[in-house]
Amino acid sequence: MTKPDEHQPPLHLAELQANAERVLPRMVFDYYAGGAHDEITLRENRAAFERMTLHYRVLRDVSRRTTEVELFGQQLTMPVLLAPTAFHQMATEEGELATARAAAAAGTVMILSTLSTRSIEEVSAASGGRLWFQLYVYRDRVATRELVARAEAAGARALVLTVDAQVWGVRERDVRNSFQLPAGLRMANLATSGKSDFPEVEGSGLAAYANSMFDQSLSWADLEWLCSISNLPVLVKGLVRGDDAGMAMEHGAAGVIVSNHGGRQLDTAPAPISVLPEVVEGVAGRGTILMDCGVRRGTDVVKALALGASAVCIGRPILWGLATGGEAGVTEVLEMLRRELDLAMALCGARSINELTSDLVG
Repeated sequence: MTKPDEHQPPLHLAELQANAERVLPRMVFDYYAGGAHDEITLRENRAAFERMTLHYRVLRDVSRRTTEVELFGQQLTMPVLLAPTAFHQMATEEGELATARAAAAAGTVMILSTLSTRSIEEVSAASGGRLWFQLYVYRDRVATRELVARAEAAGARALVLTVDAQVWGVRERDVRNSFQLPAGLRMANLATSGKSDFPEVEGSGLAAYANSMFDQSLSWADLEWLCSISNLPVLVKGLVRGDDAGMAMEHGAAGVIVSNHGGRQLDTAPAPISVLPEVVEGVAGRGTILMDCGVRRGTDVVKALALGASAVCIGRPILWGLATGGEAGVTEVLEMLRRELDLAMALCGARSINELTSDLVG
């Protein structure tokens, strides 16, 4: 594919990524874009969507359509949330504040990463109440409890427990670039517990940080513990199996996010869209199902919802929007997907999210 003219606005998200690569420092772009080891799963996350076909319906009167959806009592204008991604200030000075404002303006939800460069409290104030909080469980449970309490006090509407990253995957781009946070940046949510900076090591400073700080003994009992210390619904993020999804329901989760961490953990893991039907069977109607990894087109959203997800999450495209246009760039990413989703629904003969059924996907 030829690179787009940098003076022309991007027509789709792949062009936006190419624009971001031009403006970001190599270390930052590689951190955002890279995957684990040979990046097989990173590529498969897209390829799995591309192999699926849409068996559209005709003559359905799609003159009136809506993309609205409700999650945990909150009305969203579209079933597209912002996945938790770290270190937004590497892309733009305002960092997560710009992201939160764009999400709120679009009528959707931002899931804030534990490893954000702006604090929970700051981002919540910018979010208009449209904020969930993603949690890594630290060996230091006092620090973990503090994060949960702060998220709840700040007005977060849900907790997202990441369970596929207690041991850090090898991201060879980060090793090659000796990834560290640029000078002046830190993990704002960890400042009060003294865990806001990377160790000085060869290779990836983030990998060294995660492997020393995150609790590798995490188990299903800890999911029950988390549910017991908060009144917020807890979603388990990072599973790709139906039996694990069933276990999440049995141990108190309100939902799951089918995800392989954007291809950044276990290389050759399956693409979430390919295992979504299995997870739907495992949940068996007991909770809410979301999905991320590889969503780049409105047709991808249609496929995920048709196969049983209530919504999808997008990660890297948000970072490309931040890098190229700050808050306005994120807004354009969301509006681009909204337009594509609305068009794909119309062409599939669907007037609402409820009319996206599994027989559409082949």
